[in-house]
Amino acid sequence: MELGTWNMKILLTGVSGLLGINFAQEMMEEHEVVGVDRGKLTNAPFKIFKHDLLETGVVDTILDDARPDWVVNCAALADLDICEDDPELSKLLNTDLPRRLARASKMRGVPFAHISTDAVFDGQKDGFYSEEDSPSPMSVYAKTKLDGEWAVLTENPKAIVARVNFYGWSLNGRRSLAEFFYNNLTHNKSMSGFTDVLFCPMLVNDTARTLTKMQKRGLKGLYHLVGPQAMSKYQFGVEIARRFNMRESDITPKSVNFSGLIAKRSNNLWLSTRKLSTDLGEDLPSFSTGLEEFYKQHTEGYPQKIRSYQHS
Repeated sequence: MELGTWNMKILLTGVSGLLGINFAQEMMEEHEVVGVDRGKLTNAPFKIFKHDLLETGVVDTILDDARPDWVVNCAALADLDICEDDPELSKLLNTDLPRRLARASKMRGVPFAHISTDAVFDGQKDGFYSEEDSPSPMSVYAKTKLDGEWAVLTENPKAIVARVNFYGWSLNGRRSLAEFFYNNLTHNKSMSGFTDVLFCPMLVNDTARTLTKMQKRGLKGLYHLVGPQAMSKYQFGVEIARRFNMRESDITPKSVNFSGLIAKRSNNLWLSTRKLSTDLGEDLPSFSTGLEEFYKQHTEGYPQKIRSYQHS
């Protein structure tokens, strides 16, 4: 399947989420995008199937109706504290649904990509994690996402499973860490940034573009699809403040140990991207270029454009 040489129909589950909506925005000019959404998107410039993916038989119905060339599963229950409160729903969305999608896609000979998370590691390792390192999930969310990885690759060994960490502009303006810092900085509100949580943020548009390159190259299996640069969440906030010419002094350094968060979080989510960049034959987009695009999107009205998709 050569991207760029013909129009591909991409089925995106979870299309109203942070990755889903930006993925659709990136691909809808070159390819035909079909999204699955329960009703948030009422004015989208691409086709929407309004379905609850957990209903019996819906996965098969959607695949038979859409007849896609590629299925990308962005659907998940990603709120860590809700997952702690409702582990059964977390299992349904993060483990059982990916299994059904992987199985149904394989039965129809349709390539499949599943979005996982960097949170599968407990952060106890010094240095970075590779795909060869054994996961040790600390929360219900991380456990059900890890189970989802295994379910997908068991059902469909040729699937792509991508562990991600991304930021960007969302439908409601409050879905990503970058928006958290931007919103508070804009209103001169004080906030905290964790100095002892290391992660590898990637602009969500780069996540979508890189995943599509992976499909084009015929990659399969497990990959770390995150930014190539690790930093603390405090440093990330400071970088946002500097690029938007706002006061970095409004961000207070803080330890995650005093955060009051319910679900346990890993301190070290530094993931190596060497396997992916090697198999792609190119470097992954740098943090600085992603941040610059994030800023440019803001100046050009990109956030308002995608938010207009939920209003008729």
